[in-house]
Amino acid sequence: PGFRGGDKNKFARWVQKNVVYPQIPAENGVEGKVYVEFVVEPDGSVSNIRVVRNIDPALDAEAARVIARSPRWEPGKQLGIPVRVKFTIVVNFQLQ
Repeated sequence: PGFRGGDKNKFARWVQKNVVYPQIPAENGVEGKVYVEFVVEPDGSVSNIRVVRNIDPALDAEAARVIARSPRWEPGKQLGIPVRVKFTIVVNFQLQ
Protein backbone atom coordinates (compact mmCIF):
# COMPACT_ATOMS: atom_id res chain seq x y z
CA PRO A 1 0.00 0.00 0.00
CA GLY A 2 1.00 3.58 -0.57
CA PHE A 3 0.18 6.64 1.49
CA ARG A 4 -0.04 9.91 -0.46
CA GLY A 5 2.77 8.96 -2.79
CA GLY A 6 4.83 7.47 0.02
CA ASP A 7 4.87 4.43 2.26
CA LYS A 8 4.38 3.47 5.91
CA ASN A 9 7.12 5.96 6.93
CA LYS A 10 5.27 8.85 5.29
CA PHE A 11 2.14 7.72 7.15
CA ALA A 12 4.08 7.66 10.45
CA ARG A 13 5.12 11.28 9.87
CA TRP A 14 1.47 12.19 9.08
CA VAL A 15 0.34 10.54 12.33
CA GLN A 16 2.95 12.35 14.44
CA LYS A 17 1.93 15.67 12.87
CA ASN A 18 -1.76 15.10 13.70
CA VAL A 19 -1.45 13.73 17.24
CA VAL A 20 -2.64 16.03 20.03
CA TYR A 21 -1.01 15.24 23.38
CA PRO A 22 -3.82 14.61 25.90
CA GLN A 23 -3.78 17.06 28.82
CA ILE A 24 -3.73 14.70 31.83
CA PRO A 25 -0.83 12.48 30.62
CA ALA A 26 1.07 15.66 29.68
CA GLU A 27 0.54 17.13 33.15
CA ASN A 28 1.69 13.85 34.72
CA GLY A 29 4.77 13.64 32.50
CA VAL A 30 3.71 10.39 30.85
CA GLU A 31 5.80 9.63 27.76
CA GLY A 32 6.41 6.57 25.65
CA LYS A 33 5.56 4.64 22.53
CA VAL A 34 2.18 3.22 21.60
CA TYR A 35 2.22 0.36 19.09
CA VAL A 36 -0.91 0.24 16.95
CA GLU A 37 -1.89 -2.46 14.46
CA PHE A 38 -4.29 -1.75 11.60
CA VAL A 39 -5.36 -3.08 8.21
CA VAL A 40 -5.38 -1.21 4.90
CA GLU A 41 -8.42 -2.58 3.06
CA PRO A 42 -8.67 -3.18 -0.72
CA ASP A 43 -10.61 0.10 -1.04
CA GLY A 44 -7.80 2.02 0.72
CA SER A 45 -9.65 2.56 3.99
CA VAL A 46 -8.14 1.75 7.39
CA SER A 47 -9.84 -0.80 9.67
CA ASN A 48 -9.25 -3.19 12.58
CA ILE A 49 -7.32 -0.60 14.60
CA ARG A 50 -5.92 -2.23 17.73
CA VAL A 51 -3.39 -1.04 20.31
CA VAL A 52 -0.92 -3.90 20.77
CA ARG A 53 1.45 -2.20 23.24
CA ASN A 54 0.09 0.55 25.43
CA ILE A 55 1.31 3.12 27.95
CA ASP A 56 -1.69 5.14 29.11
CA PRO A 57 -5.40 4.88 28.19
CA ALA A 58 -5.55 8.51 26.99
CA LEU A 59 -2.41 8.16 24.85
CA ASP A 60 -3.61 4.83 23.45
CA ALA A 61 -6.97 6.37 22.51
CA GLU A 62 -5.30 9.37 20.85
CA ALA A 63 -3.06 7.15 18.73
CA ALA A 64 -6.04 5.05 17.61
CA ARG A 65 -8.12 8.20 16.93
CA VAL A 66 -5.53 9.68 14.59
CA ILE A 67 -5.05 6.42 12.68
CA ALA A 68 -8.82 6.05 12.31
CA ARG A 69 -8.94 9.53 10.67
CA SER A 70 -6.38 8.52 8.06
CA PRO A 71 -7.03 9.57 4.48
CA ARG A 72 -7.48 6.69 2.04
CA TRP A 73 -4.39 4.78 1.02
CA GLU A 74 -3.54 3.31 -2.36
CA PRO A 75 -4.34 -0.34 -1.66
CA GLY A 76 -1.72 -3.05 -1.73
CA LYS A 77 -1.94 -5.40 -4.68
CA GLN A 78 -1.10 -9.03 -5.21
CA LEU A 79 -1.01 -10.17 -8.82
CA GLY A 80 -2.68 -6.87 -9.72
CA ILE A 81 -5.64 -7.44 -7.38
CA PRO A 82 -6.19 -5.12 -4.36
CA VAL A 83 -5.73 -7.02 -1.07
CA ARG A 84 -5.86 -6.37 2.68
CA VAL A 85 -2.49 -5.54 4.26
CA LYS A 86 -1.76 -5.47 7.99
CA PHE A 87 0.60 -2.85 9.45
CA THR A 88 1.98 -2.04 12.87
CA ILE A 89 3.03 1.54 13.55
CA VAL A 90 4.72 3.18 16.53
CA VAL A 91 3.26 6.47 17.77
CA ASN A 92 5.82 8.28 19.91
CA PHE A 93 4.55 10.53 22.69
CA GLN A 94 7.34 12.78 23.92
CA LEU A 95 7.03 16.01 25.87
CA GLN A 96 9.17 18.94 24.75
